[in-house]
Amino acid sequence: MSENKINIGILLGDPSGIGPELISKLLSEKITDDVNIVVIGEKAILESGDKITGNKSNLEFVTDFDQINFKNNNKFFLDLTKGKNHQYKIAECSKESGKSVLQSLNLALDLAKQNKIHAINFGPFNKTSMIMGGNKHSDELHLMAERLNVESFFCEFNVVDNFWTARVTSHIPISEVPKNIKKEKIIKPIKLIHQTMKLNGIANPRVAVQALNPHAEFGVEEKNEIIPAIEEAKSLGINADGPLPCDTSFITAFKNKNHDCIVGMYHDALQSGLKAFGFDRGVTVQGGMPIPITTPAHGTAFDIAGKNQANLEPTLQSFKIALTMANNKK
Repeated sequence: MSENKINIGILLGDPSGIGPELISKLLSEKITDDVNIVVIGEKAILESGDKITGNKSNLEFVTDFDQINFKNNNKFFLDLTKGKNHQYKIAECSKESGKSVLQSLNLALDLAKQNKIHAINFGPFNKTSMIMGGNKHSDELHLMAERLNVESFFCEFNVVDNFWTARVTSHIPISEVPKNIKKEKIIKPIKLIHQTMKLNGIANPRVAVQALNPHAEFGVEEKNEIIPAIEEAKSLGINADGPLPCDTSFITAFKNKNHDCIVGMYHDALQSGLKAFGFDRGVTVQGGMPIPITTPAHGTAFDIAGKNQANLEPTLQSFKIALTMANNKK
């Protein structure tokens, strides 16, 4: 074993969803033998995942990170049970599930700040349970940014088959989108996705930028804000192109392989296209964090939780992206 390998913290996800069984499957994959693994959570949750899949994770259990010695082993379980014996109900949102997620996530983020882990890969969280459990933010990304003291721009990236997307606006009413389409706001995700994709191994990412209005014609935002942002990106050495009409942008950029990513103006203009092409393969990358943080893009899938039907592919791809980015960053 090597102390020079990347240390990846793995979180089991919401204990009431498919996270534990996905992580159980992931730990059986050969790629996890090539990195130092620290799974963080409660022993009973890991065991529930193994029971569903029939796998045996073969981790060395510790109760404190300082007990880990990567010279002797490369896979550890940092057990946060501390006498807790809570049995989580499958397929239900709950305060208890949310608290469990927050405990493991906060510890992983603290370990990242101490440079003890170099990337985080997590099973799907449930936002409702996290809020019930005490998360004061609307999502995990803003919690991560606060915990990691991130003051620069950050945003969520969604990835299918290594094709990336970023958004200028996200979870806001459509009526509020136009007033947020400003050059200074558009350039930020363009720059960040360019930097992040280079970290993921794309030397010169081809960045497509979507229009806001139909056919990129029926409005003023393209001329006044979007095109100037694209021109500024080009002046910075970014291979930016557009604005592409939303209704054909995924055919041009993704299907025809003319670009490596798309930056869009609002949530559904991106998510509708990306999910149509590969919902079952999607990965989410938390962009702008000081370390790579990735997860499958699907949710906790309560309808199939506990049935050993969860598709490993998005989790496996999210792990590979975290590993690639961490290696290149190091």
